[in-house]
Amino acid sequence: MVRHVLWGGRCAGHAERRSQGCLGTVSTSQGGASPKGTALGWGLSSPVWLWLREGPGDETAETMLTLMLRRGLSLKVLRRRVDEAFPREKTQPIMRPDDANVAGNVHGGTILKMIEEAGVIISTRHCNSQNGERCVAVLARVERTDFLSPMCIGEVAHVSAEITYTSKHSVEVQVHVMSENILTGTKKLTNKATLWYVPLSLKNVDKVLEVPPVVYSRQEQEEEGRRRYEAQKLERLETKWRNGDIVQPGLNPEPNTVSYSQSSLIHLVGPSDCTLHGFVHGGVTMKLMDEVAGIVAARHCKTNIVTASVDAINFHDKIRKGCVITISGRMTFTSNKSMEIEVLVDADPVVDNTQRRYRAASAFFTYVSLSQDGRSLPVPQLVPETEDEKKRFEEGKGRYLQMKAKRQGQVEPQP
Repeated sequence: MVRHVLWGGRCAGHAERRSQGCLGTVSTSQGGASPKGTALGWGLSSPVWLWLREGPGDETAETMLTLMLRRGLSLKVLRRRVDEAFPREKTQPIMRPDDANVAGNVHGGTILKMIEEAGVIISTRHCNSQNGERCVAVLARVERTDFLSPMCIGEVAHVSAEITYTSKHSVEVQVHVMSENILTGTKKLTNKATLWYVPLSLKNVDKVLEVPPVVYSRQEQEEEGRRRYEAQKLERLETKWRNGDIVQPGLNPEPNTVSYSQSSLIHLVGPSDCTLHGFVHGGVTMKLMDEVAGIVAARHCKTNIVTASVDAINFHDKIRKGCVITISGRMTFTSNKSMEIEVLVDADPVVDNTQRRYRAASAFFTYVSLSQDGRSLPVPQLVPETEDEKKRFEEGKGRYLQMKAKRQGQVEPQP
């Protein structure tokens, strides 16, 4: 069962600790070592200090504790202030065989769905935190997401989400995914993702409501968030020109060509796929997109493949219950050890004669080929045939080189 825990002990099972005045659920440090708060003379118990460090973070904890002392705030008031300023969400599902491929690696789409579930919970809670018209947060965009290390069957996924910025009509949520081997206790970071949500009214699905603001501990946090908001807003506009592009089937395609590996999946949207509005969950759409991209990659290289990264996923329009969606994928570029696959989602409202088929979402997925012992393998080079395929290949090469340069720039020089 998935367990939801919000910082500050608001969920079931924390009532006893709240009644005793205990902040959080962590225990004292081992060996009797004094926590940082006590060492600085604040006289706080280990549970208090560790809760603050595990919650909003080390630097923010110091800031909040200092403000508490200066203003004479009680611990109860402090906890409420921290909860309001830094809302968080945590889930911990265990990975099962149906979550993974034949090699035991968890599907990238499964992880993306977990990420989106955590994001929609915390953003919907925040958007309904003040008295007013009730709403549900809907996924609008996912920034580039790198799969840092594989997750395997039997491991526990620790998914934590935090609201880091709000504009008038949108919420930025940052999500971290850690995998835990419950036999050895080893944990590793597998994913970091940034998602953007907009709140839609429960009474009128076309009405976007205003988002309650968050409190920033530093002015720089708000300024950095505003820059990220403006950047993603511009990139969303730039992707709309591709909405008319479609994937055409090929006749008797040759191996290593675009037509040889391109694939499509048709899915009827049912109630289990949808939100309270009757629209498809963003996580469901992303999982289907990853499945199609994985089929394309497997057809191309005929080896075990895993998701390496997902470029920004843009949700152009909502998908209603009862629609038939077609998820199409095609290879656009190959480097020596990676493959870029473009995935397009088209929705056909078959029960509504007044609306035509439309583009609902689009993204680029990057896959790598792995040997049986988990080492990366060279991939067959894509052979573009038409002018459009050659153009998309060059565009993919540009994205690949740009991201490669960005990663190299982030690597610290060796002394």
